[in-house]
Amino acid sequence: MKRKKTFPVVIIGAGPAGLTAAYELSAHNCKSLVVEKDSKYVGGLAKTMRFKGFRFDIGGHRFFSKNREIENLWTEILGKEMLVKKRLSRIFYKKKFFDYPLKPLNALKNLGVWVSITVCLSYIWVRFFPIKNERSFEDWVTNRFGKKLYTIFFKNYTEKVWGIPAKEISADWAAQRIRGLSLKEVLINAFFGQKKEKEIIKTLTTRFRYPKLGPGMFWEKVKKIIETKSSQVLLGSEVISVNHDLKKVASLSVESNNRRVKFYGDHFISSMPLADLITCFNPEPPNQVLNAAKALKYRDFLIVVLIISKKQLFSDQWIYIHDPEVHVGRIQNFKNWSRFMVLKSEMTCLGLEYFCSSKDDLWNKTDDKIIEIAVKELEFLGLIDKTEVLSGKVIRVPKAYPVYDKEYLSRVNVIKNYLQNFKNLQVVGRNGMHKYNNQDHAMMTGLLAARNILGGTFNLWRINTDAEYAEEERITKTTGERLVPERLD
Repeated sequence: MKRKKTFPVVIIGAGPAGLTAAYELSAHNCKSLVVEKDSKYVGGLAKTMRFKGFRFDIGGHRFFSKNREIENLWTEILGKEMLVKKRLSRIFYKKKFFDYPLKPLNALKNLGVWVSITVCLSYIWVRFFPIKNERSFEDWVTNRFGKKLYTIFFKNYTEKVWGIPAKEISADWAAQRIRGLSLKEVLINAFFGQKKEKEIIKTLTTRFRYPKLGPGMFWEKVKKIIETKSSQVLLGSEVISVNHDLKKVASLSVESNNRRVKFYGDHFISSMPLADLITCFNPEPPNQVLNAAKALKYRDFLIVVLIISKKQLFSDQWIYIHDPEVHVGRIQNFKNWSRFMVLKSEMTCLGLEYFCSSKDDLWNKTDDKIIEIAVKELEFLGLIDKTEVLSGKVIRVPKAYPVYDKEYLSRVNVIKNYLQNFKNLQVVGRNGMHKYNNQDHAMMTGLLAARNILGGTFNLWRINTDAEYAEEERITKTTGERLVPERLD
């Protein structure tokens, strides 16, 4: 080790959770060091990257939360630089755009009279003769939308995202992920308008806020604020080992700028993937804990960014691709998120999202081959002519989505119980807690972790999917966790 430094708080990861924690600490004059593996960007999965003057996100990131404190924080930091956007995201199926949330006349026109009749008959049939034992995702959605609509709008996209046949995915995931949504609810929303804010089903939200230069703009601003208050954000710094004495974490060994550095701290906050955190422990945890960490599963993610020499392709911020003939699952049109995301107004920047595994053939192809596939799929869908493509870039995002299999909860509980031994370490964020949740939830975990260091006694595992803290933990099959596909026996 060439040098040693000590900080009151050391934070692993400059994503929403880690930077929110650092921001809250700085507001109370508590200094921190944030170490981030990425050598160029902050924001984690909510970063905004740049390519030839164009800006793009790693997926789309709406700024919408039922938690008023998080909404106020966004306003406090960016103010008028937060755009208010009317959401437009449609389903693309058989080269036609279907409004989502559903608009009956649009669906009738696109499906045709006969298919629309079969959709209605299918729904009526299932209302009288429902599947009694809802075991699978297919069962659950069919009971609420009918088999025909399930086949058109749910089956293929779900299987693209998770790589599991829909009939093998647990019904529990659908019950939580599409909670409160049914054909009846969609029709009520279409004809009578949206409910009051507290009753809004998040998937039907029609308005949201968005930083004019993308979500990364927000996190870059947070970085600047905390650095003006004597805290540091160290980019290009990968945690190699978490050094401890079985009761407290003493230091982190970090690879930074091709040299090994050790940082000591009084408190530590980690948002790095939970599996990676445990395997970095020095000395190693007991075998039971180590094996639980190594068994945690993730879904990886590819985004292909294409610069198109056309002013307008489609008006949506993003579209869901339900065509089974292509692998792309979702397409972002960053120009429609904010006109400031594109370098030239006569051009468009698209992001094609592929959900996969790092072991898949697609992931391991060359960038040029992946770009070629993406262009062919766009042309097959009828969205572009390949001659309009000026340039492309591939971004690989490992461990983008924590996956919950049947053993997930027991494995996380083994790790949680072990981490309770370390009174000066807290885990936060999507990957840090192995929780498939949104940006506002990650921020709330970081906020309360900081408040714990400042004297609070919050249990971060009790923050629900709406980024609200529950004083009492509700005991359910999943202890209130947001569910992700679980494969049936």
